[in-house]
Parts: sequence; structure tokens; C-alpha cells
Amino acid sequence: MSTATTTPASAEKSAVGTAHTRVEGRDKVTGAARYAGEVPFADLAHGWLVLSTVARGRIRAVDHEPVLAMPGVLTVLHHGNAPRLDTDFVGLLGSRPDPTCAVFQHDRVPHMGWPVALVVAETSEQAREAAEALVVHYASEPHDVAFSGGRTDAYPADGHMPAVTDKGDLDTELAASAAVVDAVYTTPEEHHNPMEPHAATARWDGGRLEVVDSNQGTTWVRGELANLFSLDPAAVRVLSEHVGGGFGSKGVRAHQVAAVMAATLLQRPVRVVLTRRQMFSLAGYRSPTTQRVRLGCDADGRLRALEHRSLSLTSTVHEFVEPSAAVARAMYDADAHHTANRVVRLDVPTPTWMRAPGEAPGSFALESALDELAERCGIDPIDLRLRNEPEKGPVSGLPFGSRNLRACFHEGARRFGWAERDPRPGLRREGRWLLGTGTAAASFPAGAAPSTAVLTAEPDGSFTVRIAAADIGTGARTALTLVAADALRVAPDRVRVRIGDSDFGPAMIAGGSMGTRSWAWAVTAAAGELRERLDLGADIPPEGVTVRSDTSAAVGALAQRERHSFGAQFAEVAVDVTTGEVRVRRMLGVFAAGRIVNPLTARNQLVGGMTWGISMALHEEAVRDTASGGHVGADLAGYHVATHADVPLVEADWVDDPDPDDPVGIKGIGEIGIVGAAAAIANAVWHATGVRHRDLPIRPDRVLAAGQGAARA
Repeated sequence: MSTATTTPASAEKSAVGTAHTRVEGRDKVTGAARYAGEVPFADLAHGWLVLSTVARGRIRAVDHEPVLAMPGVLTVLHHGNAPRLDTDFVGLLGSRPDPTCAVFQHDRVPHMGWPVALVVAETSEQAREAAEALVVHYASEPHDVAFSGGRTDAYPADGHMPAVTDKGDLDTELAASAAVVDAVYTTPEEHHNPMEPHAATARWDGGRLEVVDSNQGTTWVRGELANLFSLDPAAVRVLSEHVGGGFGSKGVRAHQVAAVMAATLLQRPVRVVLTRRQMFSLAGYRSPTTQRVRLGCDADGRLRALEHRSLSLTSTVHEFVEPSAAVARAMYDADAHHTANRVVRLDVPTPTWMRAPGEAPGSFALESALDELAERCGIDPIDLRLRNEPEKGPVSGLPFGSRNLRACFHEGARRFGWAERDPRPGLRREGRWLLGTGTAAASFPAGAAPSTAVLTAEPDGSFTVRIAAADIGTGARTALTLVAADALRVAPDRVRVRIGDSDFGPAMIAGGSMGTRSWAWAVTAAAGELRERLDLGADIPPEGVTVRSDTSAAVGALAQRERHSFGAQFAEVAVDVTTGEVRVRRMLGVFAAGRIVNPLTARNQLVGGMTWGISMALHEEAVRDTASGGHVGADLAGYHVATHADVPLVEADWVDDPDPDDPVGIKGIGEIGIVGAAAAIANAVWHATGVRHRDLPIRPDRVLAAGQGAARA
């Protein structure tokens, strides 16, 4: 027997709030950390997905016999021989599964890149060669992939929130306004492209299904697989120790389900890895949007009317909504306040969550419109926003837990040098470069979901935390180490955090900026109970002392207030008048994001989001060929993202943001960094050139065309 000791809080420096390098950092940079596609298995077979080459129709035949005769090929799965799946269920996230992941169940092809077969072979090279040789015959049908704001078949769609909200008489308030903006903004289709591709290995071990996967929530994936294959959840284990990025794309996809099918048939481990090109069809994406924003204000700049209507697309097999109009429901109030999210069904893959779903494209439209209104009113853009700070949720009517947007703008303006800015556009010049600055506000909800944590006091005086969290590059492992250390009142080096195992109990996914917040709540609760037991002098047996916490009951109290992270984005750009090139020279983001657990990884997340904002504003654009229904350039050569040369000085910081009624004080920072970033850049381009860009990305050809149009006008 031994006794673990904890230290009184007054005698121990707080770990939370101090910079701490990643606890798994050495393993990652030395290659010791293994990702899903490189975990070794004995007798491993490899599967390669075959995707449809038509955008709509039926499969007439799969010529699998010649492929089965190729070297190393073990089997070919398709709709004619695959096991049946159960898709009649509502999953962990409150929706039915996307049929795209329920592979090989019928002969219908609803979009280009639909999974039609899986070839399994002894090696990955053999599987790929055979998959590329497989001949599939189709009965092709006319398809429709043309997205535009003029679609008459669009309809309101709820998603995870009401499709429509409205109060007041919009037309009356617009007519009585001293200044009005009525504009349409568009954003293109965008793709996640995490550095680590989607990969999964499935095997049966003693009658239990084990899946080693790259995902954003092992609880989520275990539940979906158990439902799809009609298994007891206890008979499924999902492991996801290291994840090289997700951004919303790493949920349940075709490759995991196909791997389980093949492993079940062959009774040996089977690995399926998506190629970069396949990810463009199978990993989800951000829908393009067309958004109409109408704003009206009085002579003092106070909003009388606000309308934000957004149109996005979804597939014909599963409904997903990009809720871009939702950002207006938290940011600004008006006497007449109307928002609506609508979708149109097309013959395309199903979109999915992508970093700040809704808020990222929605903030581009809303914050660009606010900038246009400031110009028409002759009011400073920051001043206009601060004049319209709501006292409570514009739609919910709930009080804010904390809303320190004003402090973000004040601190950001001071550091950025906003006071020296001449508001008139097109005046600053360095040779052929026109210079401009812009700003925008940001917000993202701060929610929480039930999670379970298991803590053990070990005989050697250390502590082990087990929770089915996912670290997708955010530093969650390190953050939870610091949270646990403070809750236990011990140094961080006495705490070991184990994550990414569905056997640890249910836990929130790494998504919606709710992961660390939800997990920290559970860890804190378990640590408090364990500390009480140890403080009473409990002996530590060889197996340790273990407690388990579940925060299901406590999470419900959050609904009493509206909780968001907020931020102020600033950008300076240079625009080449001869080539149309836009260069971001510097960016600054100041955020109110609750309690910052680890400043080192927090700043990393915020800067990463802002960098993605540069990509969104100037580069990212997936283009569909309406004739074929597929992508043009579905790879990282044709799909441009910001690189080192595009990202000069990007700074992120935060202001104090206490919420005395919040049990953990953590709000989440994974998504707030991208919100408003593209709008700040677009507003800076207007300030540099005097020309407003309402369509992303702001490509050189668009800059030149807009400049020529302005010159003719």
C-alpha cells in the first residue's frame, strides 16, 4: 500500500494559463507517434475504393472476375455481394447517417465519386492497380450540379437550428432608414484537406470489432459502426490516438465501413486509406453560399433593419445545411431582424462541418455589409459595430454569459494603429502597390456536451486520466494535462493523459469548439472526487484508486445564458494595380475566448484560423465542371491554399474574459480564429482600391476586372 499526496492550491503555481509545450511533441517530431495509416498489423490486407465516373445513374454491371485473377487480389466488394447495413437510426449527433458511408447497398449513383466497389489485395500497390483496372458499366442519367442564387427549388432547412427567424416589419424599417445596404455575397465550395489523409484499419479480435482510425471522436465512430452493422456497442472498440488534422471532415466515412466489411469477410485486418483526390468526393466539404444582406440604420448608425438570407447546397441523399445566416443571430440586433438558411438539392456529394460551419462564410457577408454601411454613413467601421452592441441575444433573448467584443476592438485598434487610418479609400500607395486596412468582428458559440472521465491515483504517486477525447492537432492532450494537474493540485509531470479510445466511456467529439471545454469539465469533476478520497487518507492499492465522472446532468444548466467567443480581426493588404495580386502584409486578431488553458497552443490555433482566413479570402475555390459533374483539379496542385509566402506577420492575442456563472470558464478557440478574417481582408482591399469585392476568393483576374469596371464608370 502507498499513499498519493496532493498539494494545497495556495502552495502550487497554477498550470492552467502558463505556456506548456505539447506533451506528445517529441513523439511527433521524432516519428514515434503512429497515425492510423501506419500502425502495424500482422497479416494486413489493403483495400482500395473504386468511385463512380458518372454523376447520376445506375450501375449496370461490375466486371469483377478479371480483377479477381490479378496478382494478390483477395476480393471485390460491390452492391451485388456486400453485407446489408442498417441505416434506420439517429446517431450521436442527432441525425441519420449520410448514405454515402453506407457503401454498396444498391445500384444507384447519386453523384460523381460515389463508392461503387472495394478491391482488397495483399499489398496497397496490388489493390490500387486492380481497382484502376476494374470496369464498371453504368446507365447514365442527366445530372444537375449548377449552384446559383437564382435557384427556384431552394427551401428553408433547419439543420441543427431553426431555418428562419424573424421579428419586426423589415420593409417599414428599411424605408425609414437613413442609410441602406442591399447586397449579395458569394463564397465558393471549400475543402478541408488535413495533412493526414483519412485512414482506417478494421479487424476482429476475439469476437470484438476493433477499428484503428483517424477521427474526431471515437465515441461517435463506435456508435455509428455499431448501428450500421447491428452490433452491441460494447462489442466495438475504436482507437484514434494521433490525428493529423480534421477540421470537421473526420467522422464516419465510406472507408471505415468498407474496411469493416472486408475484415468481416476475410477474417483478417484490412486497411483502407483515401487518396487526396478521393477526399474531395468522400470527406465532405463546405458548401458554396449565396447570401443576401440588407441593413438599414438611422442617422446615428444604429440598426433599424437587418436581413441575412443564405442559400447553400446539399446532396440528393442526405440533407446538410451550412447555416451562414446564424452569425447575425448573435452579433447584431435591430427593430426588424430576419434571418433564413435555405438549401437546394443537387447531384453532388454531401457537404459537412468545416471549421466554423456557418460562421466563416456568414461573417464574410455580414461583416462586409457592415463595412459598406459604415462607408455610407460616414462612420468609422469600429464605431458602427460598437454602437450596435446588443444587450442580450438578438434572437434568443438570453443574457450573454460574457461579451467582451468591445474590449477586443479597443485593444486591437490600439495595437494595430487604427487611429492613424485615413478612412478614404485608394489614397495610400507604394509604387505600384495600393495599401489598405480593414477590420471585422467575430463570434462563435461556446457550448458543451456530456462527457465521461476516469481518473486513477497510481501507487507511484502519479495520476492517469482516461477520456475518449480526440487531439486533432489542437493540443487537447496538453490542455487536459494542465487542467487535471490544477484540479488535483499537483505538478503537470505527475499527470498522464490517455485519449482516443472508445473504451474510456462516452465523450464529446473534437468539434464545435466544444471538445476541450466538455472534456475539462468531466476531468475537473473526477479530479475533485478523487482528491476528496485521497485527502481522507485513502491507501493506494497496487491497482490504484479510480473514480469516474459523468457530466450529463450538469451540462443542461448552460442553456440559461448565451455563450460565445468573440473577436476583432484587423488586416493590412497591398494590391498590385498592374497584376491584380493581393498581398496580406499583416494581420492582428484579438479575442475574448474565456479561460485560456495553454497560451502556446491557443495562439497556435488562433493564428492557424486566421491563416485559413487568408486562404479563404484569396485562394480557396473548388470548381465543378457542370458537364461531367466532377471537380476541376481535385488535388493540392489545382486547389490553392495559403503557403508560407502568402503569410507574413500574423498575430493573435486575447483579453480577459471571465464568466462568473460558467463552471469551467473555457469557451473554445478552434474556430473563432477564422471567423471574420476573410471579411477583414476584403474590407482592406476595398480601402486600398475603392472597389468592393463581394465574391470570394479575391483573385487577381477579379481585381483587374473590377478595377477596369470602376475606371470606365
